[in-house]
Amino acid sequence: MKKVYSVLLLAILLILGACSNETGNTSPNGDTNGDGGSNGDVKTMRMAVATPEERSLTQGLYRFAEIVERETNGSIEVEVYPNGQLGGDREVFEGLQFGSIQGTTISTGPVAQFAPRFTVFDFPFLFPTAEIAYEILDGPIGEELLNDLPDQGVIGLNYWENGFRHLTNNVREVATIDDIRGLDIRTLENDLHIDFWRELGANPTPMAFTELFTGLQQGVVDGQENPVGNVTTTNFYEVQDYITKTNHIYNASLFMISEAFWNTLTDEEKEIITIAADEARDYQRELNQQEDIEAFAFLEEEGMTITELTDEEFEKFFEAVTPVYEKYSSRIGEEFVNQLLEAIQQ
Repeated sequence: MKKVYSVLLLAILLILGACSNETGNTSPNGDTNGDGGSNGDVKTMRMAVATPEERSLTQGLYRFAEIVERETNGSIEVEVYPNGQLGGDREVFEGLQFGSIQGTTISTGPVAQFAPRFTVFDFPFLFPTAEIAYEILDGPIGEELLNDLPDQGVIGLNYWENGFRHLTNNVREVATIDDIRGLDIRTLENDLHIDFWRELGANPTPMAFTELFTGLQQGVVDGQENPVGNVTTTNFYEVQDYITKTNHIYNASLFMISEAFWNTLTDEEKEIITIAADEARDYQRELNQQEDIEAFAFLEEEGMTITELTDEEFEKFFEAVTPVYEKYSSRIGEEFVNQLLEAIQQ
């Protein structure tokens, strides 16, 4: 699989080069002020996330809260709101901008609707392994993109892990690209994701994560695509019979703080939050890796049909979505995209 991946990625680089030449816990009953969370001498951080309490992303927020409250001796209180209590990804990001929410972790796909260059991390089949993703995200390229966020009133500290996305559906086993044709698939509210599934022959339907289980249950969509941890913790397996290990997109999850809140912090508090974010990231990534293993074992026990793509089918998938690279590279900047692809190749 890695050999196939390397050859295909090199082909993408050549295509883009050609194009360039041609063109030249915590209680939810906390303080609800919208002024950055100040409550006397105590600063309150409301951390909102769409995922359930048991999901690794939410558990990472709990670990972050524990570290911050301990290291600040209680001068910062951290409240975690899981299960989309404060809204879906878009609402939460807008809450960061307004200062009514102080922190979150959100996948790069929804964030790209506000800061477009993050679209690059959702390119299909971009990262062959999580370890390579870590090197890129924690390195100069990942740091460069974090600098796009202050223009949106948000401070990005690092990248957590939502994981590789896989396809589930309730119609038929998907073992080939032809099996996807005609399926109504829920996607993120993100243009690249919509175009990706359209190129594979599916009928993409954008839908908020908080509405997805009901949409699957009522047959509004045939299937969806998510990291396997979301399939188990949100009980999608109850309304889906088939899962295919497509690994089609690696989802980094940005850890972000409201700039309005950030500006109320002392230098010492900023340092504590930065260090806590890194410690929580490492904890969350490790937890997510274990979560993936356990989730697939659980789904098999629950009777889901689990399918792996052959190398030949993987190549067909990759070739089918080449137009996505061409379209979005021109939007993001071919030079930057080539820089990223070359770094991954190395």
